[in-house]
Amino acid sequence: MQDYFLNFGIPPELFNYVIMPLLIFMARVIDVSINTLRIMFVLNGKKKIAPILGFFEALIWLLAIGQIFQNINNPMSYIAYAGGFAMGTFVGMTIEEKLALGRVLVRVITPAPMPDLIEYMKDKNFRFTSVGAEGRYGKVNLLFTVMKREDLKEYVAKVKGLNDKAFYTIESVKRVSEDDFSAMEDRPRFTTKVWSRLRK
Repeated sequence: MQDYFLNFGIPPELFNYVIMPLLIFMARVIDVSINTLRIMFVLNGKKKIAPILGFFEALIWLLAIGQIFQNINNPMSYIAYAGGFAMGTFVGMTIEEKLALGRVLVRVITPAPMPDLIEYMKDKNFRFTSVGAEGRYGKVNLLFTVMKREDLKEYVAKVKGLNDKAFYTIESVKRVSEDDFSAMEDRPRFTTKVWSRLRK
């Protein structure tokens, strides 16, 4: 690779201390971002996409680590490698949040029932279960629902708007028993949804 850039008249110092570290940085950003998304797909049972991402992740990593070994005495390569890993983690998490794929289980615990929240869920066609339970300080109401992650932000805002002291927990859901489909396989089609999210 170095010979390729030197053919364009680029000084070796510029290549070693600027261009090469920048390439290593970008490679790490891409491969760590892919790794973050691959883990998300694995956890959600997306068997066709996760292996493809794993292939490109490993390929890019090998290219990056190969350049590290070729420039073993260049401290900028190590800095670029570590910096790319950190930035890749951030980028991967940001992309994952933007995609908002899959479904989540939300539990809301309040001292008393929340009829306004139940009506809101009925309007949104959410399936839910509301039961009475015993808490540390007495009787409480426990509300379960499973929803698409893209609806989560609005739902949490509604809960806080009705009761800012409501206690809630959120967990990822891998599969839903209804029709025995993967929680990632929602409509519209997965690929269409990915591209529409990335364009925003």
